[in-house]
Amino acid sequence: MPTASYLERRGELETYFDRTAADAWSKLTSDAPVSRIRATVRAGRDQMRATLLSYLPDDLSGLRLLDAGCGTGALSLEAARRGGDIVAIDLSPSLVALAKERTRDEPEAQKIDFHVGDMLDPALGDFDFIVGMDSLIHYRDQDLANILARMATRARQGVVFTFAPRTALLAAMHMAGRFFPRSDRAPSIEPISEARLRQLVAATPELTAWRPGRSRRIVSGFYTSQAMELVPA
Repeated sequence: MPTASYLERRGELETYFDRTAADAWSKLTSDAPVSRIRATVRAGRDQMRATLLSYLPDDLSGLRLLDAGCGTGALSLEAARRGGDIVAIDLSPSLVALAKERTRDEPEAQKIDFHVGDMLDPALGDFDFIVGMDSLIHYRDQDLANILARMATRARQGVVFTFAPRTALLAAMHMAGRFFPRSDRAPSIEPISEARLRQLVAATPELTAWRPGRSRRIVSGFYTSQAMELVPA
């Protein structure tokens, strides 16, 4: 059952990405010119997407994958090109509409089933792999553990996700963000150390059959995120 803090943060994310940041996110994830700062974020996201995809089989034929927090659909499309059957879901109707538009003329788009809603919705069914790229980074540590536990109950082969590593730079950026007007703020990122995350995984009963696998941190200017996979123990 989702916690109150999870539901509250989910609502904040839906509002932010569907209204406040929809245009900026559309530009960031396109080929349009952006500022040098945003260019580093774009490059970092490209590296992270490639990293997460490297944790998946090269051939996804016959496999079902959930892109949890699909945004504008770039990862979904790459996974579909590997032959996977993709369920792509995001809280933001605006971003899902943009994802459909961008993939419309791609032959592989027929293998992507786009949804607007909660990535933890059990009605989506079970999967071979679940991928969450920068969609879990806004949740507090216990909520993050609960999210991973619920994902693991629906994944047969792996859960691949990112978290915000606790670093001095991220802590400083988090503090600086508090000085922006509330209406302009993105929902805060919740940094967590890798050691703490591994402790949470080990202490969560629903994850006893799983263990952390590969992990890689991507740092590109103003983008810092860390990939991790959970695999059957």
